[in-house]
Amino acid sequence: MKFLLPALLLSCFHFSSFAAVILQYHHVSDKTPASTSISPEQFQIHMQYLSDNNFNVIALSDLMNSIKKQQPITDKTVAITFDDAYLDILLNGKPILDKFNYPFTIFINPAIVERGSSNYLTWQQLKTMADQGVIIANHGMEHDSMARISEGLTEQQWLIKHTELLLEAESIIKEKTGQSWRYFAYPYGEYTPAVQQWVAQNDFIAFSQQSGAVGLATDLTSVPRFPASKPYDQISSLRDKLKSLPFNMTLRNENASTIVEYNQSKSVTFDVVVEDFLPAQLNCYISGLGRQKIEWQEENSFTINYSAPLPIGRVRCNCTAPSISEPGRYYWYSKPWFVLKEGMQWYPL
Repeated sequence: MKFLLPALLLSCFHFSSFAAVILQYHHVSDKTPASTSISPEQFQIHMQYLSDNNFNVIALSDLMNSIKKQQPITDKTVAITFDDAYLDILLNGKPILDKFNYPFTIFINPAIVERGSSNYLTWQQLKTMADQGVIIANHGMEHDSMARISEGLTEQQWLIKHTELLLEAESIIKEKTGQSWRYFAYPYGEYTPAVQQWVAQNDFIAFSQQSGAVGLATDLTSVPRFPASKPYDQISSLRDKLKSLPFNMTLRNENASTIVEYNQSKSVTFDVVVEDFLPAQLNCYISGLGRQKIEWQEENSFTINYSAPLPIGRVRCNCTAPSISEPGRYYWYSKPWFVLKEGMQWYPL
C-alpha cells in the first residue's frame, strides 16, 4: 500500500516538504519500568526543545490525511503518540502537552481499560480527553502480538480471530469515546505481511515501532515511529531523529517476511530511489551486528549479506545517508525482523 508522487511533481518541492517524524512514548513517570518510561522532567525538556526549535507539532490525523491526499507536509513536522492507556499520561504528560498546546494520540487496549486497573485510564477519563481533542486509537483488544500464531490454529484461523478482535476493539472505542480513526498500533511492534495485507484491505493505518521519518511514500501498513523513552530519551539522541528525512526505499518481495528462523535468513535486498544522497554514503546497521557491507546490484538496488546470523529477538536494520541539499539532515529507513529460535520457537515477550 504505497503512495508515490511522480518525479516531476517531486522536483517542484524541497525534499523536507515531504518529511515528518512521529514520536512514540509509553509512561511519563520516574516510577515505572525504565524501558517504557520517560520522567516528567525529561518529557518537559523534549516538549521545550520542540517549541524552542520551531517544530510544527500537529495531530496524527492531520499528518495521515496529508499523506493519504499526497499533500506537502510542513518542514519539521512532528506528531506525538503514546502506547497503552497509562494513567500517568493524564497526570504527568497531558499538563505539559497542554502548556505547549500540543495535540497527541493514545493507542489503547479496550479489554485492559475495562478491567479497571488503578494504573490505567478509565473510560470516563478517556472520553473527557477525547472531547478535549485527544485522539483515542486502537492498540488491539488486549495487548496480543500480531505475529505470534496461537498453538492449535492455522495461520488463517489465527488471522481471522485476531482481526475480528481488532474490529471489536475499534467498535468499543467508538462507543465509549465517539472516535473511530481506524488507526492501529502493533503491540510489541510485531506484525506479518498477512496482517499488513488485512490492514490495507480494511482501510486501517497501522503504526509500528521501527524508527524512521514518514513521507508521501510511507507504507501505511507499517508507519515508522521513533521511540523516545529510555534509553533514547536524551536530546542528543533525539536531535538527529527529529531532523530525519524519509527514504523512498522498499523491500524486494522475497524479503518481505518479518518472521525468520535463526540462521535461516542470510541477506536482504532493497530497492531505493537514489535522490539527494550519494550511494557511497549510505550506511546500514543491524542490531547486534553493527555496520554491514552494502553491495549495489543496480543503480537503484542494493543487497546486504549479513556479517553473522541475525540475533534472536526483535532485530532492526537501520539505513541512513546524509542529505546533499540539506547538510546536517539524514535519510532514515528501518526494516524489522522477529528472529525465532531454532525450530521456530518464539523468544519471550
